[in-house]
Amino acid sequence: MSAPAPETPAGNFLRAIIERDLAAGTYAGRHFAGTPGDAAHHAAGPLDAARIRTRFPPEPNGYLHIGHAKSICLNFGLAEDYGGICHLRFDDTNPEKEEQEYVDAILESVRWLGFSWDAGGVSHLYHASDYFDFMVRAAEALIEAGLAYVDEQSADEMRANRGDFNRPGTDSPYRTRTPAENLARFRAMQGGELADGTAVLRAKIDMASPNINLRDPALYRIKHATHHATGDAWCIYPMYTYAHPIEDALENITHSICTLEFEDQRPFYDWLLDALCGLGLLAQPRPHQYEFARLNVTSVITSKRRLKQLVDEGIVAGWDDPRMPTLVGLRRRGYTPEAIRLLCDRAGTSKSGGWTDYASLDAALREDLDPKAARAMAVLDPVKLVLTNWDEVMGAGTIDACSAPVHPAQPERGRRAFGIGREVWIERDDFMQMPAKGYFRLYPGNKVRLKYGHVIECTGATTDAAGRVTEVQALLVPDTKSGTPGADAVKVKGVITWVGVHDGLPAEVRLYERLFTEDQPDAGGRDFLASLNPASLRVVRAIVEPSLAAAELEARFQLERHGYFVADRIEHRVGWPVFNRTATLRDSFAK
Repeated sequence: MSAPAPETPAGNFLRAIIERDLAAGTYAGRHFAGTPGDAAHHAAGPLDAARIRTRFPPEPNGYLHIGHAKSICLNFGLAEDYGGICHLRFDDTNPEKEEQEYVDAILESVRWLGFSWDAGGVSHLYHASDYFDFMVRAAEALIEAGLAYVDEQSADEMRANRGDFNRPGTDSPYRTRTPAENLARFRAMQGGELADGTAVLRAKIDMASPNINLRDPALYRIKHATHHATGDAWCIYPMYTYAHPIEDALENITHSICTLEFEDQRPFYDWLLDALCGLGLLAQPRPHQYEFARLNVTSVITSKRRLKQLVDEGIVAGWDDPRMPTLVGLRRRGYTPEAIRLLCDRAGTSKSGGWTDYASLDAALREDLDPKAARAMAVLDPVKLVLTNWDEVMGAGTIDACSAPVHPAQPERGRRAFGIGREVWIERDDFMQMPAKGYFRLYPGNKVRLKYGHVIECTGATTDAAGRVTEVQALLVPDTKSGTPGADAVKVKGVITWVGVHDGLPAEVRLYERLFTEDQPDAGGRDFLASLNPASLRVVRAIVEPSLAAAELEARFQLERHGYFVADRIEHRVGWPVFNRTATLRDSFAK
């Protein structure tokens, strides 16, 4: 009896497609020579051991963002679940916008999310530029078959003659050139004889097609530009819509998974691969393209142009600013790979789209970190509390040792140690001279417990000339220390966190909120800068408990009462701890 098929998660139609193809043996007979190549190359190789092949194909013209995470998780995840392999491919066909900096950042981000393009000791890291020779060969084959021509109309003429949704296009006057004439002109393009913009190679399909993308789309353009990988070897570059299907076919991709904006391009994807397979250049069975709705998260923008504007105008501190939706920014903020993957999984995979609330990312982060993160106390807005009878009760200069679990549900992780003395730091809002209704913290005459420590009774406060509290005074209630027989002798409603003055560590704490106050900052073409959140970053000088002195880069903690924090991966160091708030303990963002 065969094993049951994997359960299909709700909304993930791609799993149903893959399972259908596996059951039908659609790709069972294909060969793979171990490296990308044409039909003859693969025919000489063994049967492909991968049941399916997917790919994640970013263009190295910017940093990956939260939307890309969905595609990464989907392509690598499906390959993993169905005994396949996912390739990482750089679609580096536009030399004017691509840089090695982005290549390096993309590699690091994919690894950080927990995925690998290595399988069986073989790296499946590829570049569109690896295939430039074949793409020219394929273009010449199309020309010789009468399926492509060199058009030397101006850009304005081509645009006018393309027509629109209500009017068919008009044939180019160059469309009737012979294959020999077109081949000569295409080689003149390759040889650098023509200036940028003076000619393009176009597919010859149908200028009257109701799908405008089939009205003789461009295949090659002239660009005398230096490519970050190939240097000045080329002065013509393939259009993405031409390169993408060829790359898929050369790499033996079975399921080419794209976001919905490529749906209108699928007919050309099919036309091109059918043509090149028919000419014997590419292997059958060929890849097929499927589209899904991209991940849209509220309160962020993912346009590379607008993200670059935020960086260039100094609105954020860089691509890795913790308020940015880039993966490097989310990482520096403290979001975990597990939380991002959980968000992507819960967002589902469908064609209908919709929006995912940013609060879902914070919820995933809390779910991931609650069982993992060590606890600690910190005072973010410190004011000194003096226990005026400490010397009489405990002895002058005495430091009373206290401790707390590293994690309250995991006693095996041990305890963290700190001490309480005559002076401690408390949060400023833990004292009110005139308490509001329902306020159970410090005010004259009220008792509270210093968490993990003693019960105290507030006696008053000192203020400056402006009325700002500069010191709070209280009495220590004897024999009430947590964990001792007298701990429950005095009942209190309030418990407050604190850090001892003698062993507290100064730290810079960065309190981050969402960068925008609107759910869709750039909706309808409006100025997204108009909804910038002025409170998206607040930097405070805090006091933290001594257990955080040894915090390593990217170590994550739950600061009791305040939320989840991470030691900044760039600026945190011994002697100058820097902690970024990733998320509060509950969603409190007010628009």
